[in-house]
Amino acid sequence: MTIPRKLSKGDEVRIISPSMSISTIAEADIKLAIKNLESLGLKVSFSSNCFEINEFESSSIKSRADDINEAFKDANVKAILCARGGFNSNQLLPHIDYNLIRRNPKIFCGYSDITAINNAIYARAGLVAYAGLNFSTFRKKQSYDYNLEYFKKCLMSDKPYLVNPSKSYFEYSQKKAIKNKGYFSLQEGEAVGEIIGENLCTFNLLQGTDYMPDLRGKIIFLEEENISNKDTVYMFDRELESLSQQKNFGKIKGLAIGRFQKATGMTNEMLKSIIESKNIPKNIPVIAGLDFAHTIPRFTYPIGGTCRIIAKSGKASLDVIKH
Repeated sequence: MTIPRKLSKGDEVRIISPSMSISTIAEADIKLAIKNLESLGLKVSFSSNCFEINEFESSSIKSRADDINEAFKDANVKAILCARGGFNSNQLLPHIDYNLIRRNPKIFCGYSDITAINNAIYARAGLVAYAGLNFSTFRKKQSYDYNLEYFKKCLMSDKPYLVNPSKSYFEYSQKKAIKNKGYFSLQEGEAVGEIIGENLCTFNLLQGTDYMPDLRGKIIFLEEENISNKDTVYMFDRELESLSQQKNFGKIKGLAIGRFQKATGMTNEMLKSIIESKNIPKNIPVIAGLDFAHTIPRFTYPIGGTCRIIAKSGKASLDVIKH
């Protein structure tokens, strides 16, 4: 695996819209996100087509793929930050130049629908990509310090870091902070391995394609957003079942599951029941309640990097070792 060069002050960060258009973000929020990135000493530029918008609140496949390839080709660009998530980034996978990426390794960061591209870059170009803050996240004031702390630890330093649970979190539709009870273990064990995954329904879109990473020896990070109240519980159950039927799933080293929104109705007991119903090796750690889901805040972590997870006596921990 190739780990891209870390960000330094003065570096140019290119904003692209591989999923929903940046035009869906209010102008005032765009200005705030720019200001917060520039406060880190970074220079912000925008791809040629990122403001295009069509009836799907996105843009053409060609426009979006061209912006990715051009950003990797441009020697002045040191990192690529996705504007936001959406629904259609997997359309771009056959049109991304993975040989170009291999020759020009640099940071590529985003989450949610960007899961498809992150894992494809890892699988096809052998480059560590990053499940972390989108450009739009830099407009959010809630838990900003936590978001920024792990963005910097992952993308502006090469030192290993312990990921501590946030003290509180926010639902996207709520303004009141919710006390965070921390991580919890669903199955005891300890493991070190490369990270893949992120948003489960998007990750599963890679099944049967050339862009799906080999599951063997991996620690899989999974989360699902609030689809429609309790429907999320049912969807997560069957999506995890689909993943568990894939080749080499029986050889994974661990699972790390992001926090579910309260509106889903998911409980620790329900999640444990789901885990126990799957073909998950009984000697690997499974931890849950982590800050990388569709709540605020979220930590940044490497797809293709290495982590250690420990689950013992109901407690859990996560260290990112290589990123």
